[in-house]
Amino acid sequence: MADDTARGGALSRRGLLQGGALALAAPALMRQAWAQGAGPIRIGFPVPLTGAFGAEANDQVRAAQIAVKEFNAAGGLDGRMAELLVRDDKLNPGEAATRTLELIEKDKVNFLVGALSAAVTLSVNNVARERGVLYNSISQSDAINEAKDFGRTTFHEALNPHMTAGAVGRSVFPKHGKRVAFLTADYAYGHEMVRGFRRAGEALGIEVVADIRHPIGASDYSAFLPRLAALKPDVLCLCNFGRDQVVSIQQATEFGLKRNTKLVAPVLLFTARKAGGDAFEGVVGGTSYYWRLEDSVPTAKAFNDKFRAAYNGAVPSDYGALGYAGVRSVLESVKAAKSTDTDKVIAAMEALKADFYKGPQYYRACDHQSVQSVLIVESKHKDQKGPDDVFTIVGTEQPDEARLRTCAELGHKG
Repeated sequence: MADDTARGGALSRRGLLQGGALALAAPALMRQAWAQGAGPIRIGFPVPLTGAFGAEANDQVRAAQIAVKEFNAAGGLDGRMAELLVRDDKLNPGEAATRTLELIEKDKVNFLVGALSAAVTLSVNNVARERGVLYNSISQSDAINEAKDFGRTTFHEALNPHMTAGAVGRSVFPKHGKRVAFLTADYAYGHEMVRGFRRAGEALGIEVVADIRHPIGASDYSAFLPRLAALKPDVLCLCNFGRDQVVSIQQATEFGLKRNTKLVAPVLLFTARKAGGDAFEGVVGGTSYYWRLEDSVPTAKAFNDKFRAAYNGAVPSDYGALGYAGVRSVLESVKAAKSTDTDKVIAAMEALKADFYKGPQYYRACDHQSVQSVLIVESKHKDQKGPDDVFTIVGTEQPDEARLRTCAELGHKG
């Protein structure tokens, strides 16, 4: 008995050492073994619960929970239920990398969905890509589609700035004028939105009269507004997000810029409009989702009804809907693959043709970008049918790969 015990102990130690070496040499391989074991299907969800984008992030969590609840109510994967592991990335790339690594190494998540900043989504993607973990980004980013940042485990559920700003520009510039100014949050999201507007505007003959940059979290735009007013632009594109969008539009309205200039936001946020109130009147922008789609899209009505039932009659926001879609896309692919094996789920997501909440979507092969519609909305404060009836849908750019940057331009071969 003693010899057997000693021999068993030696084998256990040797096995642990071999396992540790294997984990260091091939963490993705070890994760596959963990993933196929019993227990819940874990989805890591890093988002900025605190900070300037907190309202949007918390709505992403609420909507993502709807997707998890649906999956579990349908029996999960052969009885394996899904769990959402939410972490606060604090809108900081370094913090996001730390939380993502913890989710992978400590919490043993099977998949990752999340982020709400271009810089943060690249940080999460970098960690996930190195460790072979499928990541579905729900933040606007152009860079994540480019070959240098893309990996086979990378998927992009959200619109990207090229798609969004392009659609808004094609709608706005012919109607409101060609002298265009930009007030831009000085980070990747803002820069990419300006690039998208400029590119769409080239074919329409726009004249860019200024691109004024401001830091994230700015509370006072009084130094910028007189300069912009003096230029007399036909259109002012506010390429910012969250609280920055609310404050800049409120101050631009108070300053009187609307008298001669059309205010435009590439992503016109439902949460920002609710917070900003009547100051948003007449502002035009793009969005991936608005709850009034339920008037014409049955899946939007079904999603909204589930959200209302779960959250005391509230309706989901645009970025909230992305939380739902990002998680549901992964879980539907798990069901299609009948597995949590990363390679099998990747193949299932690549083949996915879905209408979960807004109409048809699919992932383009070369960069795993979700090809989907872009809504053009205008803010209103009259003729509202309730406090959530804040936009009029004035146009829709239908899903079309021709509106995306080409695979070759992004650096993808073949």
